[in-house]
Amino acid sequence: MRLLLTMFKHETNTFSPVPTPFERFFKGQTQALRGDDALAAYRGTGSGLGGFIEIAERHGAEIVIPVAAESWPSGPVDDQAYERISTLILDEVKKGGFDGILLDLHGAMVTQTHEDGEGTLLKRLRAIDPHTPVGVTLDMHTNLYDDIVRYATVITGYHTYPHIDMLEAGSRAADILMRSIKGQIKPVMAWGNRPMLPHVMRQGTHSEPNKSLQARCIAMESKQALAASLFVGFPHADIHNAGLSVVVCTDNDPALANTLRDELLDQAWDARADFVFQPESLHESVARARQMTQGPIILLDHCDNSASGGTMDTTAVLAEILRQGLENAAFYAIYDPQAATMAAQAGIGANITLSLGGKTEMPALRDANPPLKVSGKVKFVFDGRYRNHGPMYKGVLNDTGTTVVLDTGKVEIVIVSQHQEPFDLSCLQSAGIDPLKKRYVVLKSRVHWRAGFGNLAREIVECGGLGVTTSDYNQLAFKNVRRPIFPLDPM
Repeated sequence: MRLLLTMFKHETNTFSPVPTPFERFFKGQTQALRGDDALAAYRGTGSGLGGFIEIAERHGAEIVIPVAAESWPSGPVDDQAYERISTLILDEVKKGGFDGILLDLHGAMVTQTHEDGEGTLLKRLRAIDPHTPVGVTLDMHTNLYDDIVRYATVITGYHTYPHIDMLEAGSRAADILMRSIKGQIKPVMAWGNRPMLPHVMRQGTHSEPNKSLQARCIAMESKQALAASLFVGFPHADIHNAGLSVVVCTDNDPALANTLRDELLDQAWDARADFVFQPESLHESVARARQMTQGPIILLDHCDNSASGGTMDTTAVLAEILRQGLENAAFYAIYDPQAATMAAQAGIGANITLSLGGKTEMPALRDANPPLKVSGKVKFVFDGRYRNHGPMYKGVLNDTGTTVVLDTGKVEIVIVSQHQEPFDLSCLQSAGIDPLKKRYVVLKSRVHWRAGFGNLAREIVECGGLGVTTSDYNQLAFKNVRRPIFPLDPM
């Protein structure tokens, strides 16, 4: 048994000004992660590729990994990067000799040329090899297109947000593919979508309506379907098919696949109003947090989330926290390599004043992104490398580059040199901060923070600041998404 396993993942925010070159897929390195290095990096991790590896090794298969590429969400992928990484995969497919192919993809990749990056890759793959079974694992924030389904043998998706079941989704795809290769099953799929753009802040599986929708998917998989996946979609991609979709895979029963697909789509459409997020003004949310006494109190700077394409350098929420005088707070984080370098050079214990953040223009928004003048003492400096405790992406190595902690006396501000969403306790612990000892923990996150911090939060305050991951669709100019669509249009 010989299997090709690969990962090529990017969630594209078409409103984001953050570029996506080749190096962004490999933590700033100019060489691709592949072969034995990729196997070592992802074996035993809580990732889709980790799930592929686990099943492949259980079956004693020979594993070939042409590339393992994953970028933090950002603007459209550079064509050069897309072609270079795609070529690594397709050149290996051309060599042939594989019994099966497993692709760990995102499902919301937009390039400078292609609106459906994953579908384009699969179409090219099938032009080379039209017969080898292909299993695909997709993120819950997939914006599904027909080519993704047409050219795959089976598709599986996550059932949790935060995404703590990536390994399980990968294992499910690999298991179904192995059974298909052995002739034990014959996967068939049905898919469809509804004209709705669920707000990301209302997509979490800790609450309704997505909690019940994903529970129904799991129930279908236990008795009726090989795989049932409801994708809430990624609304910050101004592309035709952005939004909620469903794909159901059954064992040679297309009628059942259609029935189950329609059930999920109808349930989601009926709950569309519950997917709408109602924001609160920044002043009011911080003032409300100021009256809370029992910490840790989690404040979410959700409009600037790097895991949805945010620049991570907007300062509106930080400025309001400082203005209202919140004390004993940790802020994670401001992306500002220049400020981080200056603080690191000044050294631990130095008192410095920085022009922090505000270095990235955001043409997609009406409001400017000003820097914030901040004074404090350099408390901590390190190289930014740490591993996740889990449960999300357990064991995966992160790298925030030169990272410092600036202590203003009331707020400890983490300054990073590479983007990183704070979904794991290690992000603060690696910077010498114990979140349990803080009254306020401020995170540039939307939902993923719950993976590592959810059990710590005594209170949760959602702070509507500034950024290209805003949940106020009126701040964004949609030009390409299909219309009418809810809630952009009354439906």
